[in-house]
Amino acid sequence: MKYESRSSIATRAVPALVLLLLSACAARQVQDSLAGSTAQKLVTYSIDDLAAALPEAHFETWAGKTMLLNSSFPAGDAVRAYADTRLSLELERRFDIEVVGDADTADAVLNVFYTSLGTDRDTRGFFLPLGFVPGMEADMRINLLTLEQFQGVAELYYFVGETGTETRGRVIQARTRSDALGLPVITIPINTISRD
Repeated sequence: MKYESRSSIATRAVPALVLLLLSACAARQVQDSLAGSTAQKLVTYSIDDLAAALPEAHFETWAGKTMLLNSSFPAGDAVRAYADTRLSLELERRFDIEVVGDADTADAVLNVFYTSLGTDRDTRGFFLPLGFVPGMEADMRINLLTLEQFQGVAELYYFVGETGTETRGRVIQARTRSDALGLPVITIPINTISRD
């Protein structure tokens, strides 16, 4: 029987250990498109949760009055318009505030600053990155055992009140997640994002 020296075993084990340590990491990818249904649900559900989180303390005093809604977002006018419509509906239904489009007829102004309306994708666990192989995409990998997190994120802060005397609201954030377990051959959903 042939025995290997300890240095020979260590020489082969070191590259394997380095590869294992490199693959035990997390990757984050920001998705810049809402082309898929899952991404659309994640973002719209997060916007819905965000609108529902508006605090009564800042809005119940404006019940029965009119309010102008101004919003700002660095990108994505269509998503911003959707979020504005959802906020307007929340103001009308929950607080009995009529949202108007003219500053002259408004009793108060709501200036909303969206800081996030999009999706994030996180991968945590053990995987073999293949992005360094010529012809492969930069984010190509083989999952060994990973947790795949796909999140819709909606976040804002606001100023509300009469022009010149607005009160700043706290930052409000809502996240909706869809998680899956990634294995070498199959991905198994852990939770779903349906709202029945």
